[in-house]
Amino acid sequence: MEDCLFCKIVANEIPTKKIYEDDKVLAFGDINPQAPVHILIIPKKHIAGLDDVREEDCALLGHIQLVASKLAEDNKLFDGYRLVNNCGIDGGQTVIHLHYHLLGGRTFGWPPG
Repeated sequence: MEDCLFCKIVANEIPTKKIYEDDKVLAFGDINPQAPVHILIIPKKHIAGLDDVREEDCALLGHIQLVASKLAEDNKLFDGYRLVNNCGIDGGQTVIHLHYHLLGGRTFGWPPG
């Protein structure tokens, strides 16, 4: 955890432009955006990935969903958006700290890649 990029952002050791913050989560813009709106939503609690979520984290995961919905509304993504979690190396997870990508502002294809 001491080398975790996102934990350092939460601890204000690495500056970022915060879009949303409360006592449980932090949201900020992705440094390599894949859509006009590309926001990362991370729990402040270090959880390596979705496989590491425990029953006591259920309320936190629900809170992340509510924050994502609020951020989508704040960004006027009324025609739709995508909320993505990459889990593990083969799933495309590059930072080993649970996080979600809120993407919007363009039409997405399926399958995603």
